[in-house]
Amino acid sequence: MTNGWVDMKNTDMMLIMGGNPAENHPCGFKWAIEAKRTRNAKMIVVDPRFTRTAAVADLHCQIRAGSDIAFLGGVIHYAIENNRIAKDYLINFTNAAFIVKPGFQLPGDTDGVFSGFDAKTQTYDKATWNYQGSGTGAGKDAVTNYALGAAAHPPSSGAPPVPPLPAKVDFDLSLQNPNCVFQLLKKHYSRYTPEMVERITGIPKEQFLKAADLYTSIRKDGDMKKASTIIYAVGWTQHSFGTQIIRTAAILQLLLGNVGRAGGGVNALRGHSNIQGATDMAGLFDNLPGYVKVPTPADTSFDSWMKRITPTPSKPAPWDSFNYYSNTPKFAASYLKALYGDAATKQNGWAFDYLPKVDRNYSWVQMWDDMYNGTVKGMLAFGMNGVAIGPNSKKNIDALKKADWLVVGEIYPDETSEFWRSPGITTDEMKNIQTTVYRLPCAGFAEKDGSFTNSARWLLWKNTALPTPGEARLDQAIVAQIFLKVRELYKKDGGKFPDAILNLTWNYSNPSSPPLAEVLKEVNGKALADLEDPATKQQIKAGQQLPGFAWLKDDGTTSCGNWIYSGSFTEAGNQTARRDPSDPSGLGVHPGWGWSWPANRRVLYNRASCDVDGKPWDPTRKQVWWNEGQQRWLGNDVPDFKVDSKPKDHMGPFIMNPEGVGRIFAPLAAFADGPFPEHYEPIESPIDNPLHPQQTNNPVVKRFKTPDDKYGTPKDGYTIVCTTYRLTEMYHYWTKNNPMNVQLVPQPFVEIPAELANDLGITGGEKIKVSSIRGDYIARAMVTKRIKPMMIDGKKVYQIGFPIHQGYRGIVEDEGKDARTLANLLTPTVFDPNAYTPEFKGFLVKVERA
Repeated sequence: MTNGWVDMKNTDMMLIMGGNPAENHPCGFKWAIEAKRTRNAKMIVVDPRFTRTAAVADLHCQIRAGSDIAFLGGVIHYAIENNRIAKDYLINFTNAAFIVKPGFQLPGDTDGVFSGFDAKTQTYDKATWNYQGSGTGAGKDAVTNYALGAAAHPPSSGAPPVPPLPAKVDFDLSLQNPNCVFQLLKKHYSRYTPEMVERITGIPKEQFLKAADLYTSIRKDGDMKKASTIIYAVGWTQHSFGTQIIRTAAILQLLLGNVGRAGGGVNALRGHSNIQGATDMAGLFDNLPGYVKVPTPADTSFDSWMKRITPTPSKPAPWDSFNYYSNTPKFAASYLKALYGDAATKQNGWAFDYLPKVDRNYSWVQMWDDMYNGTVKGMLAFGMNGVAIGPNSKKNIDALKKADWLVVGEIYPDETSEFWRSPGITTDEMKNIQTTVYRLPCAGFAEKDGSFTNSARWLLWKNTALPTPGEARLDQAIVAQIFLKVRELYKKDGGKFPDAILNLTWNYSNPSSPPLAEVLKEVNGKALADLEDPATKQQIKAGQQLPGFAWLKDDGTTSCGNWIYSGSFTEAGNQTARRDPSDPSGLGVHPGWGWSWPANRRVLYNRASCDVDGKPWDPTRKQVWWNEGQQRWLGNDVPDFKVDSKPKDHMGPFIMNPEGVGRIFAPLAAFADGPFPEHYEPIESPIDNPLHPQQTNNPVVKRFKTPDDKYGTPKDGYTIVCTTYRLTEMYHYWTKNNPMNVQLVPQPFVEIPAELANDLGITGGEKIKVSSIRGDYIARAMVTKRIKPMMIDGKKVYQIGFPIHQGYRGIVEDEGKDARTLANLLTPTVFDPNAYTPEFKGFLVKVERA
């Protein structure tokens, strides 16, 4: 989230898409209701179903799953055509005025792709996706392939190297140059007319216009006081263009001047209590903690790695850019010192050679494909039920049949640990499965302490409530035992490259079960020598905890396990354990409740809450402001800015971008599939793309080639659009082991439109079979009017949906009531080319009696 849960109460307008917070985030959703109650905020819900969130909305639009970019692009088109934009914000705080190179072409100018596309390799040469300008900002050592957000691994096809951003960008503050970002944006989305939106999404033109008019009404007549927020969840991310859906939302919010504002922003509702923390701490193969890009084999030294991933400013000459990622060497050197301690020296590049070099795609779907093809020989699965998660659960089961070993750490037997006896596998087949399975009893969430990082980036410490039962052990104790045993073997027997294991720091009071408070202190970072701030003269003694990431150095005098978490455990103690509920500003900042990254800041890019002169757009919701007397930025929140940068210096508020401004146009390698979002159909779609039928799907998305990888079409009889979702009463694949949860939802069900049920002669409660080209799902029919048939490009199309929670592991209470089939037997093995998230939403099925 750019903002946070509590901040939702400050909004004047909400657009909720790709999520159903009333049911999936019921505690957090109270803040959206608070905004309606106290501010008369309006709520628009766009969803394939009439959900409980939609039931309290001012307007609900039923959309076809997978057509979100068409809807959002239509709203962008409407905002521009009706002059409902934040023009001063747009000119000064975004790259709208930046001029793009003349060779750049939009999909409307070609056959549905951007300039530089190579159909043979399904990749782009991105040389034209750049600003027009001069200089590189880095002389002969210019960064040649850095782009914020770019994937760390090299493209498999060996796409051409990406050129640098120009140091001095050409610009046109009148926004009239035909190649400035604003004019390109206007041209690109001019095709997204209300009529086109209706053809693609199924939302009637009149209803779409109501939604577009309502959402953009906050900028009617040039009003800048109001703010609107966009709220989404995995209904956006789980598409083969999921990242670009979110990008479209970000563009819309920049266009309306909503980013950095109280009650504004783009806010992701995370699906678990610590998903945010998992990605923060490098639960992604192409990132180190704090989103530092991993080294690749091409990085031959620490210095070459830093040159590749550290940006230099790229901006109009009169403007200033903080370009905070220029501090990447400090983040990386401090991280390596935290890992390897005294073994990391300036002479050995801070033990750079100890870090693994990522040579290819190791994302979730790719990992299972590698196991299927014999490259991955074993897996440790802790808290990840890979068979149930999918996608294409049959392929994951078949992959595990080929593995040498599998270790599962869980609180219940699950589908992954019992893949070898999944439905359909005979006794004779079981005998031929040679995979050795180790099942380890782990601790449940109530049986361990530690921090959760929630959707709002708040780190909140929790204490242990119960002891672990029987022989169950803490996760860190199991990991520690494995590490200590491996280190012992290296000490005894040696190995090809023992240094990275033997020199890893492990200085915990209990090495066999490291206390997590000590781990958080290590993550926060400490001084390794006496330090002094040259401006304030504040001193920190060697061995003391760092107050925050501003103290990090690239000379080996600081260690820090994750730069964005620096400040979470200081000399004052564990900041994540604080529980001061006071909120002096009334804006929901609550600065003493837990700790949020970065720097306990609650709203990112909050400099943009003020105009160019440093005065709040809305004086009643003052977040930060320029104090002329003190010559610094002050605030109710922690200013997300260089605190002594005067407004007249024109430093951009988006300090993590080299440009210093928000990116409407994303240059170079920022995204694999385009610098502007374009509507492409899901891999399985009932229609060709109305914008360009010859290029229906995302052009850079690749399909897997194993016998288990199949993709359905309407010609195969798969004509119904299917999506999946979650229930309030269930928690993923665990609660089906709990009698109370099973009593609440005793049987799986499929929501089908009443009209479809009539067509098929199906009655409510009847057992039906939903089939994709990959597998079948059996459940009871829930005949409903919450989903209606839609007209999609002139064709009548049905949509259905069902929860993901059931599987072939369960308890006696649901015996005979549950067919024990997996939802993800149906979903396709294909993923977003930027975030690598599978396309769980919007695939094709057929429905029949079971």
